[in-house]
Amino acid sequence: MSDQNDKKQQKLNIQIDDDVAQGIYSNLAIINHSQTEFVLDFVNIMPGSPKNKVRSRIILTPQHAKRLLKALNDNINRFEKSQGSIKEQEKTNIPLNFGGPTGEA
Repeated sequence: MSDQNDKKQQKLNIQIDDDVAQGIYSNLAIINHSQTEFVLDFVNIMPGSPKNKVRSRIILTPQHAKRLLKALNDNINRFEKSQGSIKEQEKTNIPLNFGGPTGEA
């Protein structure tokens, strides 16, 4: 009986606003970290555009960053099993002029 109560308590009620549900397209992620957090900046680079802004910033604890890494890896493996291998393109050197420390993804 306590197992059923534990399962009921573990359910989360997660809601999403319409604006957030639309999502934001990103083709560049800049990742930085400190001792206490990982910062993921998502950018949409458009050809010919001299300025590109960070569209979204996610700040994670190191523990959550590691869980995200595992979740992404699990999902990529499942995707490739059903859809085939994701082909990686050659690394493109993108000169970054970022108002803070830079990293790469």
